[in-house]
Amino acid sequence: MVFSSPIFLFFFLPVVLEGCLLPTLRLRNLWLLTFSLIFYAWGEINFVGLMLASTVVNYVLGRWIEKETEERRRRAAVAVAITLNIGLLAVFKYTNFAVDNVNMVLGWCGSQPFKVKEVRLPIGISFFTFHAISYTMDIYRRKWTSAKNPADVALYIFFFPQLIAGPILRWNAIAPQIAGRRQSTGQFAQGVQRFAQGLGKKVLIANTLAAPADLAFGAVAQGMWMPLGMAWLGILCYALQIYFDFSGYSDMAIGMGKMFGFEFMENFNFPYVTQSIRDFWRRWHISLSSWFRDYLYIPLGGNRCSEERNQMNLFLVFLLCGLWHGASWTFVIWGIYHGIFIVLEHGPMGRRIAAMPRPARHLYAGLVILVGWVFFRAERFADAIVYLRSLVNIHAGSMIGQPLATVWTNQTMVALGAGVLLATPLWNLAQKWAERHLEKRPGAWSAAALWTGTVVQVAIVVGLLIISAAWLAGGTYNPFIYFRF
Repeated sequence: MVFSSPIFLFFFLPVVLEGCLLPTLRLRNLWLLTFSLIFYAWGEINFVGLMLASTVVNYVLGRWIEKETEERRRRAAVAVAITLNIGLLAVFKYTNFAVDNVNMVLGWCGSQPFKVKEVRLPIGISFFTFHAISYTMDIYRRKWTSAKNPADVALYIFFFPQLIAGPILRWNAIAPQIAGRRQSTGQFAQGVQRFAQGLGKKVLIANTLAAPADLAFGAVAQGMWMPLGMAWLGILCYALQIYFDFSGYSDMAIGMGKMFGFEFMENFNFPYVTQSIRDFWRRWHISLSSWFRDYLYIPLGGNRCSEERNQMNLFLVFLLCGLWHGASWTFVIWGIYHGIFIVLEHGPMGRRIAAMPRPARHLYAGLVILVGWVFFRAERFADAIVYLRSLVNIHAGSMIGQPLATVWTNQTMVALGAGVLLATPLWNLAQKWAERHLEKRPGAWSAAALWTGTVVQVAIVVGLLIISAAWLAGGTYNPFIYFRF
């Protein structure tokens, strides 16, 4: 079940929202936990027991870490917790990848390959693992106490708004809200508005741009090349697709959190207006990049070490960031690629980029990001190379047979234009300008304008919900990008 599915919008979410009327916080928490487990079981019923067992283990480990007073034993306890969580992730996410690479080497040596049953990847296990590590690490660092009730740990980890696509939550930020929060009509209205915004991003922009992106990358997967314009259009559509898909899901998660009385951290801050790769990672998937900073980069020494060690720390973080996204060499290369630019920007290259005119800085960052998305989206390294050759008009093999016109419709053009516009903060800046302008007007005029603005805002929210729901009910293309992660 995904947020942009009719079953979720018309049945699951309305039923869960009824739990907001329960009289006590404990009952509301149990209601949310019950439906979060149902949400997960809908797509992964075979793994519910395993994930619940892992949750109980982390609860026990958290209590152990908190009760230990001797530092050596506390470190041992948190080391056990991290090892078990990373081990679970490694078994399910990287076993197939490791076996495939070992068999490839054995094939080169003329030996017989291993025959191992393929391991299924539980949906959301990457987010699940990072939440579990955050739980034990925050207790170890004494940022918050361990949960007294294992159901609180289960709610933190399984809470359905963030379960399959983030944002990645911290135990020290969510635990106080599980223990005590207030729900208000205003907060609920803000949540509905944010949810509608995210649903519109996902359904109207990301899903529409997925078709030309899939056509372009499907061509290279078959060894074909594309005309220069089609190749650049394909990667631009994918860049906007993945941004509005990820940020749309984050908006929906943040919105649903508000409906239930929770406040989640922001996850995106207009990353495509960046002027460097360092700044891009301050704006893109903020909960992930800040998680790696706080739970990996800083423990490795951060920048409190020699320049060479700091560069190695940065490179290692992005190597693991790429591997976290998926068990494939394309993801590893994507992580290494970004790591190289991050390291370079920490040196003289960064100072030279900062001295460039702003348009040149935007162009540099945009090109680096777009080329990186080629590796992120391609299924194989060879496919990425074919696509990069098409981007510079170096052709080999047969040309794509399916014309772009089959997916380049009026809807696609509108979605592309809207995507380019909404990927910038222009709309937000216009709203702030209007608010400042209204403050200077007479009271009666200002009140009338405020009332009109509220009506327009409500109309936009209702319109987004109705149009998005209608598109989904009509069976429009609705890919689920997180299956790869």
